[in-house]
Amino acid sequence: MTLPVVHSPQRNPKCQTQFRPLITVVIAVRNGADMLQRCLDSIFEQRYDRVELVVMDGASSDGTQAILERNTSRIHYWETEPDRGIYHAWNKALDHTHGDWICFLGADDRYRDPDALGRMATALTEDGGRHRIAYTTLDIVDHAGAVIRTLGMPWDLARRDVQSGMSLPHPSTFYHRSFFEEHGRFDESFAIAGDYEMVLRELLASDALFLPGLAVVEMALGGVSDRQENHVTRTREDERARRMHGLTRVPAALSLPLFRARIGAWLTRTFGPRAAGAVAAAYRSIVHRGRR
Repeated sequence: MTLPVVHSPQRNPKCQTQFRPLITVVIAVRNGADMLQRCLDSIFEQRYDRVELVVMDGASSDGTQAILERNTSRIHYWETEPDRGIYHAWNKALDHTHGDWICFLGADDRYRDPDALGRMATALTEDGGRHRIAYTTLDIVDHAGAVIRTLGMPWDLARRDVQSGMSLPHPSTFYHRSFFEEHGRFDESFAIAGDYEMVLRELLASDALFLPGLAVVEMALGGVSDRQENHVTRTREDERARRMHGLTRVPAALSLPLFRARIGAWLTRTFGPRAAGAVAAAYRSIVHRGRR
């Protein structure tokens, strides 16, 4: 399948100020009724008026569909159908996107302020097509909205780390449409690291554009890849993605996480997930005390 054809103004230095890119925001959700409306509102409140919203619901059973029905008039496309995982949902969404730039949010993500996408659109236009991946910062917040940590490092640092693992905060990452036209779709054989494998297709040979603080996304603590039980899967999948792109030497930055993941996998198989979780908690406690 190919993406829908989009006719955009010719990009050249003389028309940069006139061109206003269409930004497509894709949301994949399943049983996210408690967070979805807040996410949607942060998009509806954007002052930039060239925003398209596509929502893929994986056959939720908690009221998510009712939320989408109430907001139908402000959503370009939405569906509620079973899917094979987040990357399948994103791939299906791509068939309904028309944006010059495409980004992907979870139901527990939201834009911090109503000018986020407007600032991003201006910066992407000023870049003049030199990059096909651009990213900004992401704040991990607790239930009270307090910032726990901020993700997103300058590209000279992220370039180094991308050979070890995903060094771009994906909800704050924007893909130019031509990226998917050249590189295809997300690999659905991945459960967690499909976004990492996807950016490797571009970033081992090209640069990304870092735009700090322009379109800050807030992510609720406890996302899929942030859960302790998924650390083993994430690390294994990162390793597989690296091998797929010829990165066979394990970098120093990945050696310790990979070792911990393998130990965790053995503990889970041998003693069960509860015991493995207890060991992981004890390890974190020891490391934390050692850093005081």
